[in-house]
Amino acid sequence: MKEFMMIFSGADYADLGLSPEELQNRMGKWFAWSNKMEQAGILKSGNALHSQMRRIVGENRTVTDLTSAEVKEIVGGYYIVDAKDFDQMQEIAQDFPDFDLGGTVEIREVMVFDN
Repeated sequence: MKEFMMIFSGADYADLGLSPEELQNRMGKWFAWSNKMEQAGILKSGNALHSQMRRIVGENRTVTDLTSAEVKEIVGGYYIVDAKDFDQMQEIAQDFPDFDLGGTVEIREVMVFDN
């Protein structure tokens, strides 16, 4: 098995104007998906990310504070998952709860360095 990271991006929920009921339903879908992966023994870790960001760029280390309102799409969270290959990861990603909101799942294999 290899380790993969699924990186989730899309609009910030706060910017979409979801009702409390819609937000609760959306969170239920996320919990169901993560529970499914936990029960399969493939979910290693993961977290949601706050929408406030700070970027430090370039040789001069230019600092910019950003919020979700200032960027079109934010990275909202990630999971680290065990899978045999990209095809299996693509299948796992089919249950991503935010496809209907235009969300994106980026799948990246974690690079392992031997000592």
